[in-house]
Order: sequence, then structure tokens, then C-alpha cells
Amino acid sequence: MPSWAPRWVGYGPEPASIREHLLDIAGVRITCSFISDVYSVADMLTRQPDVKVLRTRDYIRHPKPNGYQSLHLILEIPVFLSDRVELVPVEVQIRTAAMDFWAGLEHKIHYKYRGDIPAGLVEELQEAATVAGNLDKKMERLRGELGHR
Repeated sequence: MPSWAPRWVGYGPEPASIREHLLDIAGVRITCSFISDVYSVADMLTRQPDVKVLRTRDYIRHPKPNGYQSLHLILEIPVFLSDRVELVPVEVQIRTAAMDFWAGLEHKIHYKYRGDIPAGLVEELQEAATVAGNLDKKMERLRGELGHR
């Protein structure tokens, strides 16, 4: 399967297969101003008594090799229907504005080249990710100097 193919390719259409493999039937992206806000929002969400954390992927502390950064949570959320409550997996992505700007551009480039991005462009994207990460760190430091937590 090509790297650009959707994640669900190769799974059967049966409801049991869909329920097992499709963990982002619903998704939310939250954009914050500061890195510390990303973790504060994640903490507020995961402390809710009716929310269960199924998976956490911290691409901020451990960026992907291409430079991608974001905090991904797969949460099990109750959905109240007329006759029952269904627990539904929801993907929540939490990132800063700089991370979101970089990810949007990388996504467009990735699909334009169908995964075969020229080497020079890959290097520039990685450099841009570093610059965005440094900006986030600098803004966090400046915020701290203003007396915010």
C-alpha cells in the first residue's frame, strides 16, 4: 500500500472491522497559542469523568522524523442516543498555531507530490519545522517573563 493511501485501506467493511480499526470517526483539532496550553487543554479533557483515554501520541515531545509536532489523543466519548449510550472513539489533535501552519503546508505538499517529495523540499520542510518549534519555545519563554504560568 502506498504511504499516501488512506489508513483504512485494507480493512473489511464489516461493522466489527470498522469499530476495531476506525478510531477517528470523529475528530477535533484544537489550536492553542502556547505549548503549555496544549498540555493544559489535554489535561482538562482527559480529567472528564465520562471520557476514557484510549491512546496518546505526543509528537511535541517526540516529533516525527519529518518535523511534525502535535499532541494526538484518541478518546472514548459517550454519545447519547434516544435508546442507548454508544461509546465512540474520537481523535483530538492539539497543537500551537505555528505547528498547525507547518502541518497544513506539509499536508498540501505531501499530497501534491503523492508522497514522493523532492529531497530539497524535504530538507526545507524540516528546517521550517525547527524554526516553528523555536518560535513556540521563544513565545513560551516571553509569556513566562510576563508573569503567566
